Amino acid sequence: MGRDVPALVFTREDRRRYRIKMQECLDAFAQMLRESRFETERPQVGLEIELNLVDDRGEPAMRNSDALEAIADPAWATELGRFNLEINIPPRRLTAGGPDAWETEIRAALNHAEDRAASVGAHLIMVGILPTLRQSDVGEAALSENPRYRLLNDQIFAARGEDLHIEVDGVDRLRTYADAITPEAACTSTQFHLQVAPEEFAAYWNAAQAIAGVQVALAANSPFLLGKELWHESRIPLFEQATDTRPQEIKAQGVRPRVWFGERWITSVFDLFEENLRYFPALLPLCDEQDPAETLDRGDIPELGELTLHNGTIYRWNRPVYAVAHDRPHVRVENRVLPAGPTVADTLANGAFYYGLTRALVEEERPVWSRMSFSVAEDNLHTAARHGIEALLYWPGAGEVTVPELVLRRLLPLAHRGLELSGMDSAWREPLLGIIEQRCVTGRNGAVWQKEMFHHIDATGRPDRHEGLRRMTRQYIDYMHLNAPVHTWPVD
Repeated sequence: MGRDVPALVFTREDRRRYRIKMQECLDAFAQMLRESRFETERPQVGLEIELNLVDDRGEPAMRNSDALEAIADPAWATELGRFNLEINIPPRRLTAGGPDAWETEIRAALNHAEDRAASVGAHLIMVGILPTLRQSDVGEAALSENPRYRLLNDQIFAARGEDLHIEVDGVDRLRTYADAITPEAACTSTQFHLQVAPEEFAAYWNAAQAIAGVQVALAANSPFLLGKELWHESRIPLFEQATDTRPQEIKAQGVRPRVWFGERWITSVFDLFEENLRYFPALLPLCDEQDPAETLDRGDIPELGELTLHNGTIYRWNRPVYAVAHDRPHVRVENRVLPAGPTVADTLANGAFYYGLTRALVEEERPVWSRMSFSVAEDNLHTAARHGIEALLYWPGAGEVTVPELVLRRLLPLAHRGLELSGMDSAWREPLLGIIEQRCVTGRNGAVWQKEMFHHIDATGRPDRHEGLRRMTRQYIDYMHLNAPVHTWPVD
């Protein structure tokens, strides 16, 4: 969904042509897999961070177009809501440049953007859900100006035929309806990309699915939504509901949701793209001029535009990606389960844990996904989103276990081993994975800090709820800029 699209109305002929072109793309993709045409020699990692914009008081700032113009950097783009921006960090080898290179690059990009955005009255905050958002901030008027968001909004509601119902029970209870998909804009995430050889894709995707719950439990950072205290990672249920094209009757028939964990372990990257065509009608049936079969026949690499556009409207928590870079095609896993923030230090620690653990699990003789049912992996995700670092999760050989015990005793050593196999020495690994270790030792992540700080403010100052959330948000921003890991943040 990163591409710009025109504002238009689709006809039945558009949809018929698009279905044909998607099948042609899938056939071309299958041929490329058979002929081993993919880049495998220099695999890279990548990172996308979605951020919120706030004013000086910590309230949402609907200024993304102004901020983007001021930043003037092609790495930055608008997101769904006028209070969102996204940065795409250039891809790199995992161990390129030494232990501080990636952090230095990311912090420099964010600091530059903060300085430029401040010139138009906006400030950046990395957080899973902006705590100061109100219902009035996520109406249709909050949609970004780019026509692709309006078109996506119209297509989702045309498929659904009624307003969205958002319902989350946590400490508080949220019940609301929405006439636009802008509540999705409240979900700001960190997305880790991992380029892999096609023959290894299934193993890495299965590993990523198996650890999704653990990732969310460790990094939860979204406890407040529209003034309510809900799940530790309320982003998960909100995103699942805010882009749902299914009315209740269609849900009851067992139709798959577009925000989807999946339903089985896979044996090939082809499985996921084939499922996309089989289960999901097109939201944006836009055809390009390229014929993928002809392109392959003359020795060139097809963009597979229809296949990739369709893939961008199906929101798997671990999404397959096909792309062409420097005239070479590749596939990668896009890990989408984590919230943004709280700091760059926390983000890179989350990345080190993810990259190291998936590598180690792929290398095991008896893969974890051969010892865990797929439904248990999905249950782990939702349990982790509800309870955060306090969750009890299932893991083969350990049974139901607390997240800190599971990570400290079993998964952290595996993450170290995976990073070592990737060429990262202990002097680099220890500081990054040490942050994960200390989160487990202290039982503190972004969600825990937000909850404790809000209740501390509430107990000492007795402000109204929104004012308490605003003060907490301002304190969060101050600590975020210090870049000290969130487990060290005080509550005072």
